[in-house]
Amino acid sequence: MTDIAAPASAVLSPPRAPLALAWLARRAEGVVIPLGALLAGMALFSVFLLLLGKSPSTFLELMWRGGFGSWFSIQNALLRATPLIFAALCVALPARLGLTVIGGEGAIVLGGVAAAAFGHWLGNAPSVIVLAAMAAAGMVAGGLWIGAVGALRHYRAVNETISSLLMAYIAIALMNHLVEGPLRDPASLNKPSTHPLTEAARVGPIPGMDVHWGLVVALLACVACWLLIEKTRWGFAARVAGGNVRAAQIQGLAVGPLIVGFCALSGALAGLAGMFEVAAVQGSANASLAAGYGYAGILVAFLARQNPLGVVPVAFLLGGIAAAGGLIQRRMGLPDATILVLQGMLFIVVLMSETLYGRFKCFDPDRWKRAP
Repeated sequence: MTDIAAPASAVLSPPRAPLALAWLARRAEGVVIPLGALLAGMALFSVFLLLLGKSPSTFLELMWRGGFGSWFSIQNALLRATPLIFAALCVALPARLGLTVIGGEGAIVLGGVAAAAFGHWLGNAPSVIVLAAMAAAGMVAGGLWIGAVGALRHYRAVNETISSLLMAYIAIALMNHLVEGPLRDPASLNKPSTHPLTEAARVGPIPGMDVHWGLVVALLACVACWLLIEKTRWGFAARVAGGNVRAAQIQGLAVGPLIVGFCALSGALAGLAGMFEVAAVQGSANASLAAGYGYAGILVAFLARQNPLGVVPVAFLLGGIAAAGGLIQRRMGLPDATILVLQGMLFIVVLMSETLYGRFKCFDPDRWKRAP
């Protein structure tokens, strides 16, 4: 007589193959839809180029050559991707709490000014001390600025999107005041700047590359943020609060400190971007700090679906596009703002693609769990 009773483990545990398919389906949606949105945005931009009488194929060729076609181009793309990574993390971390913070530009410029001020003040102190103080100053300045946005959101119910954007404008005005007034180097005539940093306050390149060490710090920051969100109790609490604030409060989670803390951390990372722009690229703080990295970081974060690890390839892609802007301008006779038009179109399409999540049955994990 054959025993047809299934083992208890087989009854209690679903087959491994359907579980693997469900896992892949759940994550494939977060890759396929943003990629489709990116291609749709490029197609829309191609129509824009045709209306201008320009060739989309030439544009794509020059974009590839200027951003990714050589080792020099790749290094230039990585250099531009570094502040984009920090700026995207400034958007991605609060997004896990359901917040849309778009004022990272303000934290970047204030972080750069604070770092430049401390770098000049410490003068010829040992390089390790100077750079540590500059990094701390930039992070504190950015953290306080965006942390205030979180405090306004939780304690006064001020919309974080509006407040962060308005505070970015205030930060840029404050930066201009400090650079053109109290912190101005008298020798900077045509372009007001702070005093130039000494050699001890400069961040050098990675050996064998023309990219500064800020790239390594940015990559480590992405890994650390992923671990924070996915592997710690604070990250779990943030995800719960992002799903339902009321439910999180009922469970006894301290939502207020979570909001302020995550916003402050995101601002600190943006401030670190300003510090590296001053210490590794410009050598002083000036109006060039407001280069739009904070706003481009919004697009990076949305394309990456607020995943800190996904931020890296997206930032590299947009960094390469930005690096090709000069070549495109020279060869095609297009204004430098053409790249901004492309970024704007991509952002609109990415926002529209948000409505597609959950609409395709092939990405439904439950469907694959039921697979034979």
